[in-house]
Amino acid sequence: MSSREGGKKKPLKAPKKQQQELDDDEIAHKNKLRDEKKALAEAKAKASKKGPMGGPGMKKSGKK
Repeated sequence: MSSREGGKKKPLKAPKKQQQELDDDEIAHKNKLRDEKKALAEAKAKASKKGPMGGPGMKKSGKK
């Protein structure tokens, strides 16, 4: 009636990718992308420290 197989079955392992040779242009491009990602993360961390943008906060309507 009920089988003893519970949960998901494990997927078959994929074959390992072979290392490819990188020339100087590809290495420089990867370094540039890594530096840009690092700079973006630093800017994001710096921006998150300051809190909400703007001055007075929520504006109220004139209705009462």
